[in-house]
Amino acid sequence: MAGGLASARRWLRLDSLLTSPLPPSYTRLAGGWLLAAWDQARRLTAFSLIALAVLVRRYPGTSVVMRPVICHHIAVAGIRLLPITSVIALAMGWAIIGQTVALLTRVGVQHLVGTAMVMGVIRELGPLATALLVLMRVGVPTVVELGTARATGEVEAIEALGMDPVLLLVVPRVLGMMVAVFALTAYLIVGALCAGYVFAFLQDVPLQPGEYFRQVALALTWQDFLLLGLKSASFGVVIALASCFQGLSRPLELRDVAGVTGSAVAASVLACVALDALFILFYLLL
Repeated sequence: MAGGLASARRWLRLDSLLTSPLPPSYTRLAGGWLLAAWDQARRLTAFSLIALAVLVRRYPGTSVVMRPVICHHIAVAGIRLLPITSVIALAMGWAIIGQTVALLTRVGVQHLVGTAMVMGVIRELGPLATALLVLMRVGVPTVVELGTARATGEVEAIEALGMDPVLLLVVPRVLGMMVAVFALTAYLIVGALCAGYVFAFLQDVPLQPGEYFRQVALALTWQDFLLLGLKSASFGVVIALASCFQGLSRPLELRDVAGVTGSAVAASVLACVALDALFILFYLLL
């Protein structure tokens, strides 16, 4: 009887906790976070529109001068990351693809290998892994570089010389990172698919290379190529804009650079996740 009363009391306390409103401090915290996120999204959108306007109106007249700068940023965000991208492709192929192929073959549904590779690797893991890699290796140094330039007055010096900081500092990074993420995504996916089959072959999976790649090719559609290109390029644009925005959006001191770097990482990750969810909806509607 006493045990039943104790259980009833615990249940009543739990029920009251579940039905009682949140304390005012929690609601204020959640509301403040949402308002801050909305303000950051609004300012980032305005910064993106400014960069787009500069790209459309001023870039065509300076394309000859800006092309070497864009190639430099493509090399920084793309070519220099090929070694670590190769390592990630091997790890993804061995840890994920090879085991998936072996498991599907073991349960007798090896005809679904191509569909699993397209849905898991080509549509999701490849673009997201590449975007996170570029964010950590290129986006973070970009925030530090631009934030330091803003804190030391270099951006104001560029304006005093009659040059547009957005055209000089933002547009080349956006275009370079867009191309780099697109190319690295394709490279990562191809490397992961090949490494995955090698790992499955080492496990004595009875699946011939021709059959493996034939299933992957049959599972692909033209929408996959289109949306993969759009997704990877969008990730590059979002990372570049968020990094440049945090570094240039407001006057900074050197002690503020670390804080805006964390904000840039958080904003880039949230934006990439939101874009990925949007593309998933597109896949579902196709």
